[in-house]
Amino acid sequence: MLRTRGLSAVVIVLPLLIAIALGMVALAVVLAVVAAIGAWEAFRLLRMAGYPSLHVFGTVLAVALVLEAAWQPGGDKATLLIGAGAVLAGIGAFARTDPRDGLIVWMATVFGAVYVGLIAFVLQVAANGPAVPAGAALEPLGAARGWVLLLIFGVWSFDTGAFLVGRQIGRHKFLTHLSPSKSIEGVIGGLVATTIVTALMLAGLGQQPAGALILGPVLGIAAQAGDLAESMLKRAAGAKDSGTLIPGHGGILDRIDSFLFAGPVVALYVLALVG
Repeated sequence: MLRTRGLSAVVIVLPLLIAIALGMVALAVVLAVVAAIGAWEAFRLLRMAGYPSLHVFGTVLAVALVLEAAWQPGGDKATLLIGAGAVLAGIGAFARTDPRDGLIVWMATVFGAVYVGLIAFVLQVAANGPAVPAGAALEPLGAARGWVLLLIFGVWSFDTGAFLVGRQIGRHKFLTHLSPSKSIEGVIGGLVATTIVTALMLAGLGQQPAGALILGPVLGIAAQAGDLAESMLKRAAGAKDSGTLIPGHGGILDRIDSFLFAGPVVALYVLALVG
């Protein structure tokens, strides 16, 4: 199973690492593609759960949120974009003859677009990450690449730590109505792994490693919450995976769910450092 998970992850990991190496434009393109596929999968799950939507419009809006973050990192146009999208989705829902159906379409469209559009916070992390001091271990990477890698490695370390510890000693289950395989021991193992990796990354970026005592657990909890949020969506839809794009591990949404919640957390942290 671990081998299958590893092979599946390569489908996302390799393009993402190549994009980071090439620069922020390449990263924005990859994230826009990811948002498009992820939104399509999310709207499919919503439809299966009984929540119809304007899925094409919602997918375009999700991608627009990513492109806006790339075009004007750190700007405030995203709020305007979400507002305009909510208005247009509401107008589009007028076509439903049953007002109750129209309300569901309106809410599901806005929710799906904003939910997947959270991936845009990866670009906010890149844009707002504090400069790496001269002499720091990760100085050659630069601030944008370094802080995005902190986010990526933080999420992956939680996922790996939780999986390995949970499989070995996981005894006490929690939130089994969302994900029967999750255990308290696994979550603790994931939080420890994330905190250690985050401390190493902060040190490499010229920051105080002690900051990981705050960022590590919060990042890990956010990653776990992102995973559970998608599990709730899949449970409501009666689906095991969000799609079949990645052999052995479902769809794109199954691979980015943790980043959707962890991205805003790291973005908030770097903004606090800059402020």
